[in-house]
Amino acid sequence: MVDDLVVDLSRLQFAATALYHFLFVPLTLGLTVLIATMETVYVTTGREVYRRMTQFWGKLLLINFALGVATGLTMEFQFGTNWSFYSSFVGDAFGTALAIEGLMAFFMEATFIGLMVFGWDKLTKMQHLVVTYLVALGSNLSALWILVANSFMQSPKGASFNPVTMRMELTSFFDMFFNPDAQAKFVHTVLAGYVTAAIFVCGISAFYMLRSRHMEIAKRSFRIAALFGVLGTGGVLTLGDALGFVGAHAQPTKLVAMEALWKTEEAPMSFNAVAIPLQDEQKNIWAIKIPAMLSILVTHSLDGTLPAADVLEEQAKVRVKNGIPAVMAMQVLSTDPTNAEALAQFEQHKADMGYGFLVQRYAPDGDLTRVTEADIAKAARDTIPEVWVVFWAFRMMVGLGLLMLGFFVLAFILTLTNTVQNYRWFLRASVWMIPVPFIACEMGWLVAEVGRQPWTVFEILPTWLSASTHSVTYMAVSLAGFVLLYTIFAIIEMFLMVHFIRKGPEDASVEPGSVAPVTSPAY
Repeated sequence: MVDDLVVDLSRLQFAATALYHFLFVPLTLGLTVLIATMETVYVTTGREVYRRMTQFWGKLLLINFALGVATGLTMEFQFGTNWSFYSSFVGDAFGTALAIEGLMAFFMEATFIGLMVFGWDKLTKMQHLVVTYLVALGSNLSALWILVANSFMQSPKGASFNPVTMRMELTSFFDMFFNPDAQAKFVHTVLAGYVTAAIFVCGISAFYMLRSRHMEIAKRSFRIAALFGVLGTGGVLTLGDALGFVGAHAQPTKLVAMEALWKTEEAPMSFNAVAIPLQDEQKNIWAIKIPAMLSILVTHSLDGTLPAADVLEEQAKVRVKNGIPAVMAMQVLSTDPTNAEALAQFEQHKADMGYGFLVQRYAPDGDLTRVTEADIAKAARDTIPEVWVVFWAFRMMVGLGLLMLGFFVLAFILTLTNTVQNYRWFLRASVWMIPVPFIACEMGWLVAEVGRQPWTVFEILPTWLSASTHSVTYMAVSLAGFVLLYTIFAIIEMFLMVHFIRKGPEDASVEPGSVAPVTSPAY
């Protein structure tokens, strides 16, 4: 059995690397589409200013893409190093989506981004525009397949466990790809990337307008980004509601954590706008409630209700008891795959196999015949995620989303009236808004991943069983090394970004090889 501290350190290492990596992903997703839009305007109108816009934002995209690749590759290696049992158990299904992502999307994006940035003098206008759209397509396809893989962990579809091979095997690629969680999460995540890029472009454009530099490019970039931001933020909030609706049925325990629901209520259910949840006592010591709002949000009706932690724990106890014979049958089949009695026992109880794994953590020496009612109760309580983390991360994500919607509405109005450059307080606020979508995206992933616990594959494979059998020392040193490496990556990204932002776009009046002026004429 893997040491609990090793499991915690493995989780912490993957969380740290994933959160670092996702600082780069949404900006890449959104910038590729924004840049393709700018270049489309250039090809359509022939106006040089849009070419310079495209080239400038393309340089920043290249920096972000390079660091994103560096952090993403090392993160994926952890499936084999730190989560070897997980990789063996579900690799046939989970690995399919990752393999397609590499072959279909990542190679496309990595191949064409060089042509996009350095091929301006080698390609015709239309050829270069096609290349830019291929980069955008590649980045979004990459997100699609990664989210298909992630959604398999959240709501496993299209695979079943084979007790002979002791592995999850892909049974329906169609079901895995069209998993409702995957489709809702893909659109939600991609739109979040568009919003991130839109605020990034607005913030940097505002920085130039505050200093009366590159005004022609700054004002046009701000306008395009503001339009993207309004549409994107509205879509993020709408799809977030759809994702919550899907999640409420697929992962009711995550919803319990998101809303701090300890006791089941009759409809209409009230919404905990703010609360202080206590996990051990399973109650909120203080809360501000909005009557009937939760039923409306989650069930889209006033008479809808959902089970809270109390009901879900009782259901989990039943499933734990039913899952124990499935795991015991697997232990027999591991040495005698043709044992008919064990196969019959497994088939009868296989729906609750994961819950049998869950209680095995508390069984003395892993012997499920010695499991007590207290052990079953512990396993059932484990099915409720860490509520305070999920509860507050969700509220931060939604609150920041509403803040961004308000920002973009005002930004769009001001840029349409061509007065945004006159409101210096708003320009300063635009610069300070740059970190907001990144924080919101990170909070979203905390909700998704912490809310899935205690499972790596929901209701099939517990996290405690998924990790590799490393030593605590190995994991501590490895964690420190990854944090140091990724911190260096983040510093490099910030240095390069700041350097090229301060340098600014190339001025059209400057010949190649000459020195650009420090400022550009204001309107």
